[in-house]
Amino acid sequence: MKGPGLGAAATVMAMTAFIAAVQAPGQIRPRPAQGREPELNPPTIREYKPRSTLAVPQHPVPRAKFPVIDIHSHQPTPISTDEFSRVIKGMEDNNLRILVNLSGGSGDRLRQGFDAIRKSSYKDRMVLFANVNFRERISPGFGAKAATQLANDIKAGAVGLKVFKDLGMFATRADGTRLHVDDPELDPIWETCGQQNVPVLIHVGEPQAFFDPLDYTNERWLELALYPDRRHQEGVRFEELITERNTMIKRHPRTRYILAHFGWHANDLARAGKLLDANPNVYFDVAAVLYDFGRQPRAAHDFFLKYQDRILFGKDSYQPDEYPYYWRVFETNDEYFDYYRDYHAFWKLYGMGLPDPVLRKMYYQNALKIVPGISPAAFTN
Repeated sequence: MKGPGLGAAATVMAMTAFIAAVQAPGQIRPRPAQGREPELNPPTIREYKPRSTLAVPQHPVPRAKFPVIDIHSHQPTPISTDEFSRVIKGMEDNNLRILVNLSGGSGDRLRQGFDAIRKSSYKDRMVLFANVNFRERISPGFGAKAATQLANDIKAGAVGLKVFKDLGMFATRADGTRLHVDDPELDPIWETCGQQNVPVLIHVGEPQAFFDPLDYTNERWLELALYPDRRHQEGVRFEELITERNTMIKRHPRTRYILAHFGWHANDLARAGKLLDANPNVYFDVAAVLYDFGRQPRAAHDFFLKYQDRILFGKDSYQPDEYPYYWRVFETNDEYFDYYRDYHAFWKLYGMGLPDPVLRKMYYQNALKIVPGISPAAFTN
Protein backbone atom coordinates (compact mmCIF):
# COMPACT_ATOMS: atom_id res chain seq x y z
CA MET A 1 0.00 0.00 0.00
CA LYS A 2 2.90 2.27 0.76
CA GLY A 3 4.37 2.05 -2.75
CA PRO A 4 1.17 2.91 -4.63
CA GLY A 5 0.58 5.79 -2.25
CA LEU A 6 3.92 7.35 -3.12
CA GLY A 7 3.16 6.88 -6.81
CA ALA A 8 -0.17 8.67 -6.51
CA ALA A 9 1.46 11.53 -4.63
CA ALA A 10 4.11 11.85 -7.32
CA THR A 11 1.42 11.90 -9.99
CA VAL A 12 -0.47 14.64 -8.18
CA MET A 13 2.71 16.66 -7.80
CA ALA A 14 3.51 16.25 -11.47
CA MET A 15 0.01 17.31 -12.50
CA THR A 16 0.17 20.29 -10.17
CA ALA A 17 3.48 21.36 -11.70
CA PHE A 18 2.06 20.95 -15.23
CA ILE A 19 -1.03 23.00 -14.42
CA ALA A 20 1.10 25.74 -12.87
CA ALA A 21 3.26 25.81 -15.98
CA VAL A 22 0.40 26.25 -18.45
CA GLN A 23 -2.10 28.33 -16.48
CA ALA A 24 -2.22 32.08 -16.77
CA PRO A 25 -1.50 34.14 -13.63
CA GLY A 26 -4.55 34.12 -11.38
CA GLN A 27 -6.16 31.18 -13.14
CA ILE A 28 -7.61 28.75 -10.57
CA ARG A 29 -8.20 25.69 -12.76
CA PRO A 30 -7.27 24.38 -16.20
CA ARG A 31 -9.42 25.58 -19.08
CA PRO A 32 -10.88 23.26 -21.73
CA ALA A 33 -8.21 22.22 -24.27
CA GLN A 34 -5.45 23.61 -22.08
CA GLY A 35 -2.27 21.66 -22.76
CA ARG A 36 -3.61 20.06 -25.94
CA GLU A 37 -1.83 20.47 -29.26
CA PRO A 38 -3.69 20.93 -32.59
CA GLU A 39 -3.83 17.84 -34.80
CA LEU A 40 -3.83 20.04 -37.92
CA ASN A 41 -0.87 22.11 -39.05
CA PRO A 42 -1.29 25.54 -37.44
CA PRO A 43 -1.22 28.62 -39.69
CA THR A 44 1.44 31.27 -39.36
CA ILE A 45 0.55 34.55 -37.69
CA ARG A 46 0.04 36.13 -41.13
CA GLU A 47 -2.02 33.28 -42.56
CA TYR A 48 -4.68 33.15 -39.86
CA LYS A 49 -7.47 35.43 -41.10
CA PRO A 50 -10.72 34.13 -39.62
CA ARG A 51 -13.94 35.39 -41.20
CA SER A 52 -16.31 36.70 -38.58
CA THR A 53 -19.83 35.28 -38.56
CA LEU A 54 -21.09 38.16 -36.40
CA ALA A 55 -24.03 39.95 -38.01
CA VAL A 56 -24.36 43.50 -36.70
CA PRO A 57 -25.40 46.82 -38.32
CA GLN A 58 -22.66 48.43 -40.40
CA HIS A 59 -22.42 52.18 -40.99
CA PRO A 60 -19.23 53.04 -42.92
CA VAL A 61 -18.54 56.78 -42.99
CA PRO A 62 -16.77 57.76 -46.22
CA ARG A 63 -16.65 61.47 -45.38
CA ALA A 64 -16.31 63.38 -42.11
CA LYS A 65 -19.53 64.89 -40.79
CA PHE A 66 -17.92 68.32 -40.36
CA PRO A 67 -14.98 70.03 -42.09
CA VAL A 68 -11.62 68.93 -40.75
CA ILE A 69 -8.22 70.43 -40.07
CA ASP A 70 -5.64 67.64 -40.18
CA ILE A 71 -3.07 68.91 -37.71
CA HIS A 72 -0.61 66.08 -38.44
CA SER A 73 0.28 65.59 -42.10
CA HIS A 74 3.55 65.18 -43.97
CA GLN A 75 3.82 66.46 -47.54
CA PRO A 76 6.73 67.38 -49.82
CA THR A 77 8.17 70.85 -49.31
CA PRO A 78 7.98 72.51 -51.76
CA ILE A 79 5.00 70.63 -53.16
CA SER A 80 4.59 70.26 -56.93
CA THR A 81 1.43 71.28 -58.77
CA ASP A 82 0.61 67.67 -59.70
CA GLU A 83 1.20 66.38 -56.18
CA PHE A 84 -0.90 69.14 -54.65
CA SER A 85 -3.75 68.30 -57.01
CA ARG A 86 -3.55 64.64 -55.99
CA VAL A 87 -3.58 65.62 -52.31
CA ILE A 88 -6.56 67.92 -52.81
CA LYS A 89 -8.56 65.09 -54.41
CA GLY A 90 -8.16 63.01 -51.24
CA MET A 91 -9.00 66.02 -49.08
CA GLU A 92 -12.23 66.69 -50.97
CA ASP A 93 -13.29 63.05 -50.68
CA ASN A 94 -12.85 63.14 -46.89
CA ASN A 95 -14.06 66.70 -46.12
CA LEU A 96 -10.56 67.80 -45.10
CA ARG A 97 -10.51 71.57 -45.31
CA ILE A 98 -6.88 72.29 -44.31
CA LEU A 99 -3.75 70.15 -44.07
CA VAL A 100 -1.03 71.18 -41.65
CA ASN A 101 2.19 70.09 -43.34
CA LEU A 102 4.58 69.43 -40.47
CA SER A 103 7.54 68.86 -42.81
CA GLY A 104 8.09 72.49 -43.73
CA GLY A 105 11.83 72.59 -43.05
CA SER A 106 13.53 75.89 -42.40
CA GLY A 107 15.16 78.84 -44.15
CA ASP A 108 15.21 78.71 -47.96
CA ARG A 109 13.37 75.41 -48.20
CA LEU A 110 10.54 76.71 -46.04
CA ARG A 111 10.26 79.84 -48.18
CA GLN A 112 10.13 77.72 -51.32
CA GLY A 113 7.31 75.81 -49.67
CA PHE A 114 5.34 79.00 -49.06
CA ASP A 115 5.91 80.14 -52.66
CA ALA A 116 4.64 76.83 -54.05
CA ILE A 117 1.44 77.05 -51.97
CA ARG A 118 0.82 80.72 -52.82
CA LYS A 119 1.25 80.11 -56.55
CA SER A 120 -1.09 77.12 -56.56
CA SER A 121 -4.85 77.04 -56.99
CA TYR A 122 -5.17 75.85 -53.38
CA LYS A 123 -3.34 78.50 -51.37
CA ASP A 124 -5.89 78.35 -48.53
CA ARG A 125 -5.72 74.53 -48.12
CA MET A 126 -2.29 74.00 -46.58
CA VAL A 127 -0.15 75.65 -43.90
CA LEU A 128 3.42 74.86 -42.87
CA PHE A 129 5.15 74.18 -39.58
CA ALA A 130 8.87 74.88 -39.36
CA ASN A 131 11.47 72.36 -38.20
CA VAL A 132 14.73 72.45 -36.25
CA ASN A 133 17.55 70.22 -37.44
CA PHE A 134 18.59 67.96 -34.55
CA ARG A 135 20.64 65.65 -36.75
CA GLU A 136 23.84 67.62 -36.29
CA ARG A 137 25.73 67.21 -33.03
CA ILE A 138 24.48 69.78 -30.57
CA SER A 139 27.14 72.18 -29.28
CA PRO A 140 26.79 75.07 -26.82
CA GLY A 141 24.96 77.94 -28.50
CA PHE A 142 22.89 75.65 -30.75
CA GLY A 143 19.64 76.49 -28.97
CA ALA A 144 20.03 80.26 -29.27
CA LYS A 145 20.99 80.00 -32.94
CA ALA A 146 18.07 77.67 -33.70
CA ALA A 147 15.68 79.99 -31.86
CA THR A 148 16.80 82.96 -33.98
CA GLN A 149 16.23 80.98 -37.17
CA LEU A 150 12.86 79.80 -35.89
CA ALA A 151 11.77 83.38 -35.19
CA ASN A 152 12.67 84.24 -38.80
CA ASP A 153 10.74 81.21 -40.07
CA ILE A 154 7.67 82.26 -38.08
CA LYS A 155 7.96 85.76 -39.48
CA ALA A 156 8.08 84.25 -42.96
CA GLY A 157 4.79 82.43 -42.33
CA ALA A 158 5.33 79.25 -40.31
CA VAL A 159 2.38 78.73 -37.95
CA GLY A 160 4.09 76.31 -35.58
CA LEU A 161 7.12 74.12 -34.86
CA LYS A 162 7.23 70.37 -35.45
CA VAL A 163 9.83 68.35 -33.52
CA PHE A 164 10.52 64.85 -34.77
CA LYS A 165 11.40 61.81 -32.67
CA ASP A 166 15.13 62.34 -33.33
CA LEU A 167 15.12 64.47 -30.21
CA GLY A 168 15.53 62.15 -27.26
CA MET A 169 16.16 59.00 -29.26
CA PHE A 170 18.88 59.75 -31.81
CA ALA A 171 20.12 63.34 -31.44
CA THR A 172 23.47 63.70 -29.68
CA ARG A 173 25.56 66.37 -28.02
CA ALA A 174 29.02 67.30 -29.26
CA ASP A 175 30.59 64.69 -26.99
CA GLY A 176 28.45 61.93 -28.53
CA THR A 177 26.11 61.48 -25.58
CA ARG A 178 22.35 61.42 -26.06
CA LEU A 179 20.66 64.82 -26.18
CA HIS A 180 17.92 64.76 -23.56
CA VAL A 181 14.50 66.18 -24.42
CA ASP A 182 14.70 68.52 -21.42
CA ASP A 183 18.27 69.68 -22.05
CA PRO A 184 18.49 73.38 -21.02
CA GLU A 185 20.39 74.07 -24.25
CA LEU A 186 17.05 73.86 -26.04
CA ASP A 187 15.16 76.24 -23.77
CA PRO A 188 15.47 79.23 -26.17
CA ILE A 189 13.57 77.24 -28.81
CA TRP A 190 10.60 76.51 -26.58
CA GLU A 191 10.59 80.04 -25.19
CA THR A 192 10.55 81.49 -28.70
CA CYS A 193 7.43 79.50 -29.53
CA GLY A 194 5.73 80.84 -26.42
CA GLN A 195 6.74 84.41 -27.19
CA GLN A 196 5.66 84.11 -30.82
CA ASN A 197 2.34 82.47 -29.88
CA VAL A 198 2.84 79.36 -32.00
CA PRO A 199 2.46 75.76 -30.81
CA VAL A 200 5.06 73.01 -30.67
CA LEU A 201 3.82 69.72 -32.09
CA ILE A 202 6.32 67.27 -30.66
CA HIS A 203 6.85 63.54 -31.17
CA VAL A 204 8.75 62.01 -28.25
CA GLY A 205 9.51 58.30 -28.18
CA GLU A 206 7.50 55.47 -29.68
CA PRO A 207 4.73 53.13 -28.44
CA GLN A 208 5.68 51.53 -25.15
CA ALA A 209 5.49 48.06 -26.71
CA PHE A 210 8.38 48.98 -29.02
CA PHE A 211 10.63 49.11 -25.94
CA ASP A 212 9.26 45.94 -24.33
CA PRO A 213 10.87 42.49 -24.72
CA LEU A 214 10.47 41.12 -28.22
CA ASP A 215 8.63 37.95 -27.28
CA TYR A 216 5.26 36.42 -28.09
CA THR A 217 3.51 38.38 -25.34
CA ASN A 218 4.30 41.68 -27.11
CA GLU A 219 1.11 42.83 -28.84
CA ARG A 220 3.17 44.61 -31.52
CA TRP A 221 5.35 41.57 -32.24
CA LEU A 222 4.49 41.33 -35.94
CA GLU A 223 5.16 45.02 -36.58
CA LEU A 224 8.51 44.77 -34.83
CA ALA A 225 9.32 41.61 -36.78
CA LEU A 226 8.54 43.42 -40.05
CA TYR A 227 10.27 46.72 -39.23
CA PRO A 228 13.65 46.29 -37.50
CA ASP A 229 14.12 50.07 -37.12
CA ARG A 230 11.15 50.16 -34.74
CA ARG A 231 12.79 47.89 -32.18
CA HIS A 232 14.10 49.70 -29.12
CA GLN A 233 15.01 46.92 -26.71
CA GLU A 234 18.33 48.64 -26.00
CA GLY A 235 19.33 52.21 -25.27
CA VAL A 236 17.03 54.89 -23.87
CA ARG A 237 13.89 53.59 -22.16
CA PHE A 238 10.30 54.68 -22.68
CA GLU A 239 9.91 56.05 -19.16
CA GLU A 240 13.14 58.05 -19.47
CA LEU A 241 11.79 59.81 -22.55
CA ILE A 242 8.40 60.50 -20.99
CA THR A 243 10.00 61.89 -17.82
CA GLU A 244 12.23 64.21 -19.86
CA ARG A 245 9.30 65.36 -21.99
CA ASN A 246 7.18 66.14 -18.96
CA THR A 247 10.02 68.04 -17.29
CA MET A 248 10.43 70.18 -20.40
CA ILE A 249 6.70 70.90 -20.52
CA LYS A 250 6.64 71.96 -16.87
CA ARG A 251 9.57 74.31 -17.41
CA HIS A 252 7.78 76.21 -20.20
CA PRO A 253 4.19 76.81 -19.08
CA ARG A 254 3.71 79.68 -21.57
CA THR A 255 4.39 77.41 -24.53
CA ARG A 256 1.58 75.29 -25.99
CA TYR A 257 2.59 71.68 -26.67
CA ILE A 258 0.60 69.37 -28.93
CA LEU A 259 1.78 65.84 -28.15
CA ALA A 260 1.81 63.74 -31.30
CA HIS A 261 0.13 60.34 -31.16
CA PHE A 262 -1.68 61.17 -27.90
CA GLY A 263 1.73 61.32 -26.21
CA TRP A 264 1.76 57.49 -26.58
CA HIS A 265 -0.76 57.33 -23.72
CA ALA A 266 -3.87 56.32 -25.69
CA ASN A 267 -3.47 52.84 -24.17
CA ASP A 268 -3.53 54.34 -20.65
CA LEU A 269 -6.20 57.01 -20.52
CA ALA A 270 -5.88 57.50 -16.77
CA ARG A 271 -2.25 58.51 -17.29
CA ALA A 272 -3.23 60.72 -20.21
CA GLY A 273 -5.80 62.51 -18.07
CA LYS A 274 -3.32 63.13 -15.26
CA LEU A 275 -0.93 64.70 -17.74
CA LEU A 276 -3.59 67.07 -19.04
CA ASP A 277 -4.79 67.93 -15.54
CA ALA A 278 -1.28 68.83 -14.44
CA ASN A 279 -0.37 70.84 -17.57
CA PRO A 280 -2.93 73.30 -18.99
CA ASN A 281 -0.53 74.01 -21.88
CA VAL A 282 -0.70 70.43 -23.23
CA TYR A 283 -2.91 69.04 -25.99
CA PHE A 284 -3.07 65.70 -27.81
CA ASP A 285 -3.44 64.79 -31.46
CA VAL A 286 -5.02 61.44 -32.35
CA ALA A 287 -2.65 60.56 -35.20
CA ALA A 288 -1.89 56.86 -35.75
CA VAL A 289 -3.37 55.59 -32.46
CA LEU A 290 -6.90 54.86 -33.63
CA TYR A 291 -6.39 51.21 -32.71
CA ASP A 292 -6.30 52.17 -29.02
CA PHE A 293 -9.49 54.25 -29.04
CA GLY A 294 -11.37 51.63 -31.03
CA ARG A 295 -10.68 48.83 -28.57
CA GLN A 296 -11.96 50.78 -25.54
CA PRO A 297 -14.85 52.78 -27.02
CA ARG A 298 -16.70 53.52 -23.78
CA ALA A 299 -13.65 54.71 -21.86
CA ALA A 300 -12.43 56.67 -24.90
CA HIS A 301 -15.88 58.25 -25.35
CA ASP A 302 -15.87 59.47 -21.76
CA PHE A 303 -12.31 60.74 -22.02
CA PHE A 304 -13.04 62.70 -25.20
CA LEU A 305 -16.08 64.27 -23.56
CA LYS A 306 -14.14 65.27 -20.46
CA TYR A 307 -11.16 66.66 -22.36
CA GLN A 308 -12.97 67.85 -25.46
CA ASP A 309 -11.04 71.15 -25.53
CA ARG A 310 -7.65 69.42 -25.53
CA ILE A 311 -7.84 66.97 -28.46
CA LEU A 312 -7.09 67.67 -32.13
CA PHE A 313 -7.59 65.54 -35.21
CA GLY A 314 -4.49 64.30 -37.02
CA LYS A 315 -3.75 61.35 -39.25
CA ASP A 316 0.05 61.28 -39.92
CA SER A 317 0.65 59.29 -43.13
CA TYR A 318 -1.48 60.66 -45.95
CA GLN A 319 -3.55 57.71 -47.16
CA PRO A 320 -6.98 59.06 -48.20
CA ASP A 321 -8.61 55.62 -48.08
CA GLU A 322 -7.66 55.23 -44.39
CA TYR A 323 -9.41 58.36 -43.08
CA PRO A 324 -12.90 56.78 -43.17
CA TYR A 325 -11.85 54.39 -40.41
CA TYR A 326 -11.34 57.44 -38.18
CA TRP A 327 -14.73 58.90 -39.10
CA ARG A 328 -16.40 55.58 -38.35
CA VAL A 329 -14.76 55.15 -34.94
CA PHE A 330 -15.48 58.73 -33.90
CA GLU A 331 -18.96 59.18 -35.37
CA THR A 332 -20.77 55.80 -35.10
CA ASN A 333 -21.62 53.14 -32.55
CA ASP A 334 -20.67 50.32 -34.92
CA GLU A 335 -19.25 47.15 -33.44
CA TYR A 336 -16.44 44.79 -34.32
CA PHE A 337 -14.99 46.09 -37.58
CA ASP A 338 -11.52 45.87 -39.05
CA TYR A 339 -8.61 48.21 -38.52
CA TYR A 340 -6.75 49.16 -41.69
CA ARG A 341 -3.31 47.75 -40.76
CA ASP A 342 -3.29 44.30 -39.23
CA TYR A 343 0.34 44.53 -38.16
CA HIS A 344 -0.62 47.43 -35.87
CA ALA A 345 -3.53 45.66 -34.24
CA PHE A 346 -4.93 42.15 -34.23
CA TRP A 347 -8.14 43.27 -32.58
CA LYS A 348 -11.33 44.77 -34.01
CA LEU A 349 -12.55 48.35 -33.64
CA TYR A 350 -15.73 49.72 -32.09
CA GLY A 351 -17.35 53.12 -32.58
CA MET A 352 -17.19 55.79 -29.88
CA GLY A 353 -20.35 57.64 -30.96
CA LEU A 354 -19.10 61.13 -30.11
CA PRO A 355 -21.69 63.95 -30.03
CA ASP A 356 -21.58 66.71 -32.63
CA PRO A 357 -20.14 69.45 -30.36
CA VAL A 358 -17.18 67.20 -29.50
CA LEU A 359 -16.65 66.24 -33.14
CA ARG A 360 -16.58 69.90 -34.18
CA LYS A 361 -14.00 70.72 -31.52
CA MET A 362 -11.75 67.82 -32.43
CA TYR A 363 -12.15 68.23 -36.19
CA TYR A 364 -11.43 71.96 -36.44
CA GLN A 365 -12.40 74.27 -33.57
CA ASN A 366 -9.54 73.32 -31.23
CA ALA A 367 -6.99 73.67 -34.02
CA LEU A 368 -8.26 77.17 -34.80
CA LYS A 369 -7.86 78.08 -31.13
CA ILE A 370 -4.42 76.53 -30.63
CA VAL A 371 -2.87 77.50 -33.98
CA PRO A 372 -3.72 81.19 -34.46
CA GLY A 373 -2.05 81.20 -37.88
CA ILE A 374 -4.86 79.10 -39.40
CA SER A 375 -7.63 81.25 -40.87
CA PRO A 376 -11.16 80.47 -39.57
CA ALA A 377 -12.77 81.82 -42.75
CA ALA A 378 -13.63 78.39 -44.16
CA PHE A 379 -15.35 77.15 -41.00
CA THR A 380 -18.83 78.44 -40.40
CA ASN A 381 -20.81 75.49 -38.93
